[in-house]
Amino acid sequence: MGFHRFYETWFDHLRLLVDQLSQAPKPPTSQDHHDALHHLVQKAMAHYAEYYRVKSLAAKHDVLSVFAAPWSTSLERSLLWIGGWRPTTAFHLIYTESSIMFESKIVDILRGLRTGDLGDLSPGQFRRVSELQCDTVREENAITDELSEWQDGSGDMLGLVCGGIAYGKMERLGRVLEKADDLRLRTVRNVVEMLTLQQAVQFLIAAAELQFGVHIWGFFGGSVLDRGFGWADKEGGEKGDQDAG
Repeated sequence: MGFHRFYETWFDHLRLLVDQLSQAPKPPTSQDHHDALHHLVQKAMAHYAEYYRVKSLAAKHDVLSVFAAPWSTSLERSLLWIGGWRPTTAFHLIYTESSIMFESKIVDILRGLRTGDLGDLSPGQFRRVSELQCDTVREENAITDELSEWQDGSGDMLGLVCGGIAYGKMERLGRVLEKADDLRLRTVRNVVEMLTLQQAVQFLIAAAELQFGVHIWGFFGGSVLDRGFGWADKEGGEKGDQDAG
């Protein structure tokens, strides 16, 4: 099974996991609920780990195809950072979700009631988020610089068509992609470990829904544009025929 087919199956399974996470009691109301929720979070993390494991194997076979992500929509590809989502997006997502939830429950919070969700992050958690974000930005920049060096060294197209040189270039690009994917997975793991169980569930749901939303938006928007251009071409052709007549 090619990676494209694997991704479609993986994406559908992610939807099922998100449905399960969304339907689970939050916060858990019993030890059984807590254990079940913890199991679902572990399943979600294992699902992401499996994605990057299979992606790494596919990249060893054809790194350029994996890097280009042909299974994604045009919109998704326009947002990619080195073959995937930018790791620091996770922190922007936390800040956004935290702000939305805080504002929606501000009356309860002012009364001293703890909501336990992402709108109720502790000062220590905010500090840890900031530290993780700074560390991730540094790693992102280092990997981006490494990709820039690879691109700068690819100016000699004659060298790229020589077997040994081309293989070495592709192997180096594969290592850059592997570093980027490793940072992506580590970022999600670090964020989940820093949050409470309820908060981790909300983060995983929000991250997946963002992924689903961009995919659907890209697919739907692209279809609309295609239909629009097709209509315009058809109209132009009909008009041209009429003028010619």
